[in-house]
Formats: sequence, C-alpha cells, structure tokens
Amino acid sequence: MSVPATPLAAALERGPLVLDGGLSNQLEAQGCDLSDELWSARLLADDPGQLETAHTAYARAGARVLITGSYQATYEGFAHRGVGHEEATALLRRSVELARTGAERAAAERAAAGERGAGEGGAGERGAEPVWVAASVGPYGAMLADGSEYRGRYGLSVAELARFHRPRIEALAAAGPDALALETVPDADEAAALLSAVEGCGVPVWLSYSIAGETTRAGQPLRDAFALAAGVDQVIAVGVNCCEPGDADRAVEIAAETTGKPVVVYPNSGEEWDATARGWRGRATFDPGRVKAWRAAGARLIGGCCRVGPERIAELAALVRNH
Repeated sequence: MSVPATPLAAALERGPLVLDGGLSNQLEAQGCDLSDELWSARLLADDPGQLETAHTAYARAGARVLITGSYQATYEGFAHRGVGHEEATALLRRSVELARTGAERAAAERAAAGERGAGEGGAGERGAEPVWVAASVGPYGAMLADGSEYRGRYGLSVAELARFHRPRIEALAAAGPDALALETVPDADEAAALLSAVEGCGVPVWLSYSIAGETTRAGQPLRDAFALAAGVDQVIAVGVNCCEPGDADRAVEIAAETTGKPVVVYPNSGEEWDATARGWRGRATFDPGRVKAWRAAGARLIGGCCRVGPERIAELAALVRNH
C-alpha cells in the first residue's frame, strides 16, 4: 500500500486539505446496520469491505485525508464481544489498511478515467493526488456507548484515562498511519490524558474537541483547552469536530489565536441526535460556503462529521481547489 511521500504536517504548510465526512452515515447509506454498541467498528470484523467502500466514496469525492473506522474500536469494547487481545490488535491495524486501500481504489479509478479522457482527446481527470490516512482515536465515552462522549467528566483521573488510551494508540501507530486523530474529545482532562498517551508513539497527531458554544462539552473554556496543545510539537493541528457548524466559526479563530497551529474543523450537518428516539431531527445547516472564512481564520484541515456525506465533501473540495 502506498504512503504519501510528503508528511502531512508539511502538506498543511502548503495549503488546506479536505477531510472526509461522516463514516457512519455513509455506511448506513450502503445498507449497513450500525445499531451494535461497537457502531462502525463492528464492521472491522464482520464486513471490512463496507468500510473500504466508504473510504473510497470519500476519496472519490475529493477528500485528501481519510479517517479510519477505529473511533469506537477499543480492547475493552472488543472483549465485551468475545474478541481477544491479539485479534483486537489485528482489527485496529486493519482499520488503517482499509483506508489505504480505499484511497488506492479511488486513485485507480481516476487514473483509468484519465487514460480514457486522454485517449478521447480530452484533458482527463486530475492528476494523482496523495491521500493521507489518520487513525481515529475516539474518547473514552465512545466505548461506553451511553452518550457520555458528549459530556466528559467520567470520574476517572488523567492517569487512568491515559492508561486506557495507550494500548490502542500503540496498535494504531504500529499500523503506520500518517497521523492519529484524537477526535471528538469532550473534556480538557481527557485531552491531557491523550497527549500523555501519544508521547513516544512516533506518529504526529491532531487534537479535536467536541464543543458547545465557546466551551468544551464538559464546560471548560476553549482557550484553556486548546492551550494544552500549544507547545506540543507532536500536535500538527488543533480544532473542533462533531459540533454545530455555527459553533465552529468562532472555535477556528480561538484555536488559531491560542496555539498558532494549523486548525482542523469538521462539524456535523447541524441536525441533532435524539438519543431517546434514536434518530436525527432538525434541519441541516452545514454550508460548504463557510470554508472561505475558516481558511481565512487558519483552518488547514476542513471536512465534515456526522451526516455530512460525499456530496458535501465534493462541494468542499471544489471550493478549496478554486480558492
């Protein structure tokens, strides 16, 4: 499997890159049942081809960075399903491989289309563009599958959270991703634990909080939360995801002002999840047109999270290319 020759951090210095969108909504669009507590991570064992297909869809749409299906994949969660430690390690590594092969599949399609276009006297498709893979490291609450990933405050110490995260970080890092996505972090204490857990793993990371207004979900001011990563060289981007698109606007500015680092931003569609009814409600407010303001404020990794599909990512990619 091919790995981009240019490190992701160096690529960000050259300009913004488009992230993918929500993995779960694309899998559901493909007909997958994600009602299990393992959510999309279940497919790492049961139907990995679906994950590869979803990654391909986003790479086809123009995403230059793909996030793996390991968000809810933990040793504890797999153990609850009777999956042993060795097999769980293989599944975590598989998540990175599936994203790589999905990117390669999309690249092969573009190459074939380009050859056809050239043969017909046309300009063909865009030339080969590198696609980076970020291994998802979701919060502790994602393993609990009870909504606490949007609250934080688990009652665990920073040291306890670091011990929870470290084993799967080591497994994912060993699979050779271009970065680790420490994402949907609801609590600055968990961010501190994650930053401790990634030390020495040899892979750059980005840190992305889930927020409400100008605070983390746990209620800490964003400036304080972002400041945790300001002096950490291993952190190549800081920002927000899995939040309201409107909340992301100010958060991008705060992240850039506080850390001086490239900003990562990938909000939800704007619809709200009703945990009781187990369904989405409200209207979508995700507007690809926000990309201009985000870029001006310092955003360099731009995409979507829950309910943002390949169509929206294609719109984002077109805007990024044309500005």
